[in-house]
Amino acid sequence: MNRRTFLQAAGTGLVTASVTTAATTAAASPRQRAPFRLKYAPHFGMFANHASALVDQLQFAADQGFTAWEDNGMPGRDEATQRQLAAKMQQLGMTMGVFVASADFGKATFAAGDAGHRERVLAEIEAACDLAARIDARWCTVVPGTFDHRLDPGFQTANVIDLLRRCCDVIARKQSDLVMVLEPLNRRDHPGLFLTGIPQAFAICTAVDNPHCKILDDLYHQQISEGNLIPNLDRAFAHIAYFQVGDNPGRNEPGTGEINYRRVFEHLHGKGYDGVVGMEHGNARPGKEGELALIAAYRDADAW
Repeated sequence: MNRRTFLQAAGTGLVTASVTTAATTAAASPRQRAPFRLKYAPHFGMFANHASALVDQLQFAADQGFTAWEDNGMPGRDEATQRQLAAKMQQLGMTMGVFVASADFGKATFAAGDAGHRERVLAEIEAACDLAARIDARWCTVVPGTFDHRLDPGFQTANVIDLLRRCCDVIARKQSDLVMVLEPLNRRDHPGLFLTGIPQAFAICTAVDNPHCKILDDLYHQQISEGNLIPNLDRAFAHIAYFQVGDNPGRNEPGTGEINYRRVFEHLHGKGYDGVVGMEHGNARPGKEGELALIAAYRDADAW
């Protein structure tokens, strides 16, 4: 499942829709399952067969023990919906994960050093600060656009660092505690992008040297790009503020591919990581049975 599919899925469902599902029963009852050890964050559409309305999807997830949530498409929702979802998460004690603040898959938005691109990105970060305050979010995703084949990589890296520093200045001026998390994406699924690996992101964050600029380590992408997951996350851990997961191949829930997520989650827990682990993947099986199988897969991976 690619990022555009995630964004489309994020926009499905009406907040005010009524449902006659297991979620409506669970909404009036105590949590059915103990909270997971880590803050695994599903997204809208992942449990749509159990609940259609967005608030009911949040309720269903909380009843299963999930304590966080992601919504890449939150900036595209109207303000009333944003506030309603934030209020529901607060009621459930759920942590809001990332939303996408700036991501361009067709232009060298950061690397080219173009003044027009720069002003657009700074405006996006301004808007992200306002949204974060509205929905009580601490992280937003930044994908720094494509590689510019007409410009030396050294100049491109300098341009990226300069613009990220300007973004940090915007966040500081807005008096926000928002953290931009830079997401490296693998070359196979997303050819042509500037940021493609954790070591590269680590070097950039070291150069930016600002607590508002950190790394989103999506272990699905890292498995394809670099592998060696635990040693690499250890080396970059000082600049990692957020994790996402998906098994490879297939980009579905843990246990459907080659990654030993039980060991990875145990390692994160042992390091004292208390941030969000975004479930940015699909369901391996359709329907309610597939959704229950996904929950069971996380219970298994969370058991150490």
